[in-house]
Amino acid sequence: MIIRSARYIKSSTNISQCPEGHLPELAFIGRSNVGKSSLINMLTGFNKLAKTSGDPGKTRTINHFLINDDWYLVDLPGYGYAKVAAKQREDWTKASGEYIMKRENLLCLFVLVDPRHKPQKSDIKFMEFLGMSQIPFTRVFTKSDKMSRDSLARSVREYDAIMLMNWESLPVTFITSTVTKAGRMDILDFIEESMNNFSKQE
Repeated sequence: MIIRSARYIKSSTNISQCPEGHLPELAFIGRSNVGKSSLINMLTGFNKLAKTSGDPGKTRTINHFLINDDWYLVDLPGYGYAKVAAKQREDWTKASGEYIMKRENLLCLFVLVDPRHKPQKSDIKFMEFLGMSQIPFTRVFTKSDKMSRDSLARSVREYDAIMLMNWESLPVTFITSTVTKAGRMDILDFIEESMNNFSKQE
């Protein structure tokens, strides 16, 4: 897929405020400070599309970006640590959860994981929730340039081992870096395939 245009449409605090669901959507989510905004900018080729910050919890709304005038890329609030009140974190989680469960035009959710850390319970539980809810998703390991190849492979194996305790098979997985642009074309090809399958079903 070639991304020719990408523009911000709106930010919503709940699903009722989101744009009309007449276009397919692909959404991105992950723990706070996992590199979500940077990945979105790398994938689209528009460096200032999604706002990046070193302050965890920067994304606090459901953000819609119109890509090529025919599908939405959706930036969802992160989960996990953020320097805000617990009530506000709950509101973000509720908004994301409602979007994930009720947005009928959501084709796939990209779950971002930082492989530099040991497998996080919040990541594992969240992916189990998606599996049980039959929400299509992929795993996206970020910041691969910050690790050696052996360390990265070991981290992915650790996640695989834990997930295979309850899963029959693993979800589609991507290894990415916003520095080297690793994984960019793989994800864009996957999105294009998802879009083609969506068109055939209409």
